[in-house]
Amino acid sequence: MGKLATIDVALDEMLVNLAAIVLRLSKPDVTRTPEARRALAQSVHQYAVCAARSNDPRVHELKSQLEETLKPALRIVAIDGVKVS
Repeated sequence: MGKLATIDVALDEMLVNLAAIVLRLSKPDVTRTPEARRALAQSVHQYAVCAARSNDPRVHELKSQLEETLKPALRIVAIDGVKVS
């Protein structure tokens, strides 16, 4: 059982490191094109699949952060009918 726990911990560490890489790649200046956005979405999805089996809370927090990167940024364009720049 000790070997399985060691492998589990190693996989969690790999997932934490992978999430850090994907988070860096999720920056708006990197994901400008539709192809880059699709690649990011695929990476986040694959990470979520792997993270689902983890018991490490860091992995689940990073999964949430990654999923947030896929949500479109909202901005205010008008307040009470007046255009805001």
